Amino acid sequence: MKRAVAPRLLTGLSYVAMMSLSIGLNLLPVFLTTLSATYGGPDGLTQEQLGRLGAIMFAGLVTGILVTGPLADRWGAKPFAQLGNALIAISLVAAAFAPGYALLGGAIFVLGLGAGVLDMVLSPVVAALNPTRRAAAMNWLHSFYCVGAAVTILTGTLALRAGLGWRATCLILLPFPGGLLLAFAPLKFPALSVVGGRLGLRTLGRRGWFWAALVAILLGGATEAGMAQWLPAYAEMALHFPAWLGGGALLLFSVAMAAGRMVVGAAGPRWNPFQIMAWGCGVSALLFIGGSFIPVPWLALAACIAVGFTGSCLWPTMLAVTADRYPDGGASMYGALGACGNMGGICMPWIVGWVADRHNLHWGLAISALAPALMLPLVLGLRRPRDAA
Repeated sequence: MKRAVAPRLLTGLSYVAMMSLSIGLNLLPVFLTTLSATYGGPDGLTQEQLGRLGAIMFAGLVTGILVTGPLADRWGAKPFAQLGNALIAISLVAAAFAPGYALLGGAIFVLGLGAGVLDMVLSPVVAALNPTRRAAAMNWLHSFYCVGAAVTILTGTLALRAGLGWRATCLILLPFPGGLLLAFAPLKFPALSVVGGRLGLRTLGRRGWFWAALVAILLGGATEAGMAQWLPAYAEMALHFPAWLGGGALLLFSVAMAAGRMVVGAAGPRWNPFQIMAWGCGVSALLFIGGSFIPVPWLALAACIAVGFTGSCLWPTMLAVTADRYPDGGASMYGALGACGNMGGICMPWIVGWVADRHNLHWGLAISALAPALMLPLVLGLRRPRDAA
């Protein structure tokens, strides 16, 4: 029989599960140049093809979120927490043995799909377990995404240094989702909707505030993905650092993002969430421009890494303020928010690669500054009183 667990324990395990999710989204960037040589023949893959892999991964993520949202409201979170980890494990094996670009793309899609299923259920579970401190709990939850990213990137970087490569790294990370399958097996999860029913997406869709929140979180997702998916390749191909240092830069980016989210989580209600997001948007836009065009390579790289800290609060804090405004939104509301946030992850890496093919990678990365710049006025507009929904 499944046994109930204390909210603190299940919250902690959800934090660990967020680390499993991050494997699906952070393994690929470390190996972009390696995959180009492995799957692209003598000339390598084009930058658009490399950007397409990131887009495929995020397409799987969005698919997982959209499919899981309504079903989790009906069947609960636990089956999907298990399914997400299982899909990640299966796709790691498939990616390790993919013989060509097309099959690699299929494995990457399933990897994103598993991450999307997990992404869909973890945020509403943590919100349900921590109703009086959603912003803090959500930032802590998403900080563990960054911790998992750091573990994944460090593993990949060390594998590159040791000459192990893409395939071995996939298999090295395989026990992580497998262990979580066993950890969740005996546990009981909370209901994702408040007593008395939930606010349906059709009702939310008639509220202008919710539409603005969807656009804002899309831009927040684009802010993260524009840098995270291209930072190692940018460091190597545009700033001319060695490949292992590109992976190290992404590791530092993830550490900076984890630190930023932990700072916001520790501050709790003492800081206004809209002001935090506004500052994060403005400073991130400036850092994107600096990282793209500062002529001193190490200063440019430092600016890129700093985006991890300044942009870290945008996604989880937008989730939290939306949950505070609509606490009866249920899993479907989180699904809509997560899907829109990850649409930014689909579009921005591909746009960066498209612009880089036509100009150069400096301009490709610079285009990402549009995301936080456009999010800033939206965040300021969302501060209006609650009765203006």
